[in-house]
Parts: sequence; structure tokens; C-alpha cells
Amino acid sequence: MRPLNSLLSLAVLALSASAAFAQTTYPLTLDNCGVEVTLPAAPAKVLTIKSTATEMLLALGLGSHIAGVGFQDGPAPEPWKAEAAALPVLSDKLPSQEVVLEVEPDFIYGGWESNFAADGAGERPTLAALGVATYVSPAACRSIKPAKLTFDEVFAEIAEMGEIFDAKPAAGALIAEQQAVLDAIPTDERGLTAVWYSSGTKAPYVGAGSGAPQMMLEALGLDNIFAAEDEGWFAASWEAVVDADPDVIVLVDATWNSAEQKKKLLAENPVTSKLDAVINQRYLIVPFPASEAGVRNVGATADMATQLAGLSFTP
Repeated sequence: MRPLNSLLSLAVLALSASAAFAQTTYPLTLDNCGVEVTLPAAPAKVLTIKSTATEMLLALGLGSHIAGVGFQDGPAPEPWKAEAAALPVLSDKLPSQEVVLEVEPDFIYGGWESNFAADGAGERPTLAALGVATYVSPAACRSIKPAKLTFDEVFAEIAEMGEIFDAKPAAGALIAEQQAVLDAIPTDERGLTAVWYSSGTKAPYVGAGSGAPQMMLEALGLDNIFAAEDEGWFAASWEAVVDADPDVIVLVDATWNSAEQKKKLLAENPVTSKLDAVINQRYLIVPFPASEAGVRNVGATADMATQLAGLSFTP
């Protein structure tokens, strides 16, 4: 079993406990990806872009605030599946500013900073001038490079959502629940190596050393063969994967590039078909929405720990 991740974890939990029933004071001003955001009251009509944003609010019991969703990466899991399926879908891809403004939202929660572009949902200053507050998942900031992601940062986003929506008790309870699950995940002590295969065919797009893949691999006790790359993800080469010969391959299961498709490619590719992990099917599967920073990371890590325990390794 693992101890609390750090002193920051203790501080987050202590703050959650002490402020669990404290109400948010408005107007609330916060810094988000270098942008000052001021909220006159708790958002009432929200648009969520990307599954991570939608699922964060559903996990906090704030589904009634969501007036529309866009660019969802797949169906939500239980216990949010039915509620998520009933939400109005503005666009299967990134909704345009025109579509967004037709809903008259007071808050837009984006999973990627690039969601807020002139040819997307709209630029943040433009939306602010129209009275629409915006928020980007901090791990997805690009104008200001985020620090290496940790579960403490994921929990901090939960806490900030609780403050924004005057839902601190729900946020505190969710953080405590997720911390307990995280603490119970066993760390593999065998010194196993892994590659996180997100997408790509001619060249693999892999989890690097500073984002959600690295955070989750570290929690499992797996050594990421691309940990030295100071990015969340990057384009590698099959030759580099073969040279590293990882013990385990994490496959991201996406609707547009499933885990089964990845298995087929690895088995048929002459470069990768000889890998011991491919021959022996030593795969861990993670849903795409759980591979990005958000409320599903802890549960996905626990699930992968169970998968890892079931793999067979020859001496």
C-alpha cells in the first residue's frame, strides 16, 4: 500500500476537511492558464468541451448546470453514463463560437486550451467581453507550460471546481474518496518498463515524462521508457520502442483507434511483432478519456494495477 503522496496531499485533504462547508464568496477571481477569470456568482449555464470537463462536473453532482457539450471522446462510464447521454450535444467535434453563443452560457469549461480559438469556441478575451467566463483544465495549459503532473494537481482542479460552483463539500468528498483509492493501489516492485501507446501507425504517439501517462505509470511502479522527454506526449519511433524492449505496453482505447486495432498493428508490424510484450500479449488497456488529466485517472490507475497483476512474466 502507498502512503499519502506528499505533504501537499495532506494539505489538500486538511483544507478539504476544514473548508468543506464553507461557502464560496463572490465575486470570485482566479488565475487560469495566465488568464484572470472573475465570476460574479456560481455558473448556472455551462458548456463543457472534451469528456474530461463533462465528467468532472458530473462527478461533482453538477450535471444540472450543463447546458450543452461538445467534442466528447466517448461515452461516460457508470455512474454518470445515463446522465451524460441525456446532455445536449452541440457538436461531435469542437463547436464554433456561433453555436456556443446560441446557448447563451455564462461559463465554458474546456479540456484543452486550443478549444478557445477564433475558429473554435472563441478566443477567451472575446468571450469574456461578451460576459462568458472560461476555464481550461490546468494540465492542458500551453501558453504557460504546466509543471509535471501529479495527482495533487488533479485534486487541486477538483477543489477549484468546487470553489467555482460553490460545491466545496462535494469536492472535498470526491478528493478524499479518490485519495483513499490511490493509497490502496499497490506499487509493482519488479522494475518493469513500459511504453504508453496513445495513437499513430507509421510512428507511435506515446506518453512522455510530464503528463497523465507518466503520473499513472509512476503510481503503478512502471518505468516509462520515454520518461526523459519533458512533454505530456510526443511522436516517437517504432525503432526506439524496439530498442527499449518494454516489458508492458499500455494501449489507449479510443473510438477512432481502438486497443484491438493497436494490438493488430503491433502483431503485424515486422518491427514490433518480435517484441516479447507483443508475443505474450502483455497489454494494459486504458480508455482515452481516462488517459488525460481528470477525474478518471485514479480509477483507471487502479484498474490497470489489477490488469498488471494478472499478466504473466517469464523469468
